Amino acid sequence: MSDLSKTMNVSAETTQKGFFRKIMEIEIIGIPLPIYLLLFAVVLFVMWMGWMPTGMIGALAIMMVFGGLFNVIGNTLPIVKTFLGGGAIVCIFASASMVYLGIIPTAVVENVDAFMNTTGFLNFYIAALITGSILGMNRSLLLKAAVRFLPVALCAMTVAILSVGLVGMLVGYGFVDAIMYVAIPMMGGGMGAGVVPLSGMYAEALNADAAVMISRMVPASTLGNVMAIIGAGLLAKLGDVKPTLSGNGRLMKKMDDDMTETKKAPLALQTLGIGMITSIFFFLLGTIINKLVPAVHAYAWMIILVAVGKAIGLIPAKFEDAAQQWSQFVMKNWTSALLVGIGIAMIDLGAVFAALSPLYLLLVFVVVGGVALGAGIGGHFVGFYPVESAITAGLCTTNMGGTGDIAVLSASKRMELLPFAQIATRICGALVLIVASILIQVLF
Repeated sequence: MSDLSKTMNVSAETTQKGFFRKIMEIEIIGIPLPIYLLLFAVVLFVMWMGWMPTGMIGALAIMMVFGGLFNVIGNTLPIVKTFLGGGAIVCIFASASMVYLGIIPTAVVENVDAFMNTTGFLNFYIAALITGSILGMNRSLLLKAAVRFLPVALCAMTVAILSVGLVGMLVGYGFVDAIMYVAIPMMGGGMGAGVVPLSGMYAEALNADAAVMISRMVPASTLGNVMAIIGAGLLAKLGDVKPTLSGNGRLMKKMDDDMTETKKAPLALQTLGIGMITSIFFFLLGTIINKLVPAVHAYAWMIILVAVGKAIGLIPAKFEDAAQQWSQFVMKNWTSALLVGIGIAMIDLGAVFAALSPLYLLLVFVVVGGVALGAGIGGHFVGFYPVESAITAGLCTTNMGGTGDIAVLSASKRMELLPFAQIATRICGALVLIVASILIQVLF
């Protein structure tokens, strides 16, 4: 063999090795691409053959494997990653599209739905993030931010309600109908905590069928959720373009010396277990009080209990560190999976498409834009970064409860703000129900 041939063979082998090395360097959910593709193929085969196990194993197999792929796709596509929230938006709507098109079998959809709601994976995830996020905050920051947050959220919602009423009157939809059938359902805290009780209230007051009321409210809640997620991605991009408007995940502008974060304890396996038990404990306490005072959601009671415990220094530092580390573990490993679960179990694309009229979209946009603008401006005057304020005190009042909070914060890459998002969703949502019960008597 000539020297030229030997050189070409060596060069070809080097190129092949380099290509293989580059392929192995590509990772999805931390797994090298070739191994991940094997896992993905196995999951698809088992799913389409109808052999997918029920319960946690089958649900997590679908959610984690699909979530990893959709997250990478969303964070790679130029326009999606830049303006629409990246991986979060693709995880939700790609999985919802698969359900809508019948690609995912009904049995798998039902299993994921049961795992998310009946089994309580959603509660498990939210409990971890709320507990860890609050206990991981600086005590002074928590106290100074919390007392300013709720007034900003309520003012933003008031601006949005009046704006959509005015626009509804101008375009012929009606001042009252725009408020009661568009704005109020969007701000009620989601389906279970908002639309369902609202439909019962409306049906009783108007002597109408609750199913008719639900069918009229669901599109507003769903489209509001979609626009809030997209809006979160756009606001995150605004923060990148105008850095002075964003705290990159920090809500408060001024950070005093006593607001600096302390050094966290080193990660340990037992620490994660302590953090998990701590989050479950506070969720149970919230559930107990919710049984006694059902007008306020268990999540809201949980937030109050964790925040009070943190504020008065009741919780030992060991448990605070453990809760924060557990929340970081959950967020890192299961966020994409949870978003896929939301898309499969909780996003009805049929209802979204059915409501896609220009007039209806305009009204939903006015509500979402109104709360974001109102919260951004209001937040500025109380010392918040406008982007973070617009996302939490604004957009999180118009999404679909806890799932919407996660989707919105994930799209904006600000998951550490979940406690404030939950205040907007749960406490403001409960207040909206009270206001709605009054408005029904006044406006109808």
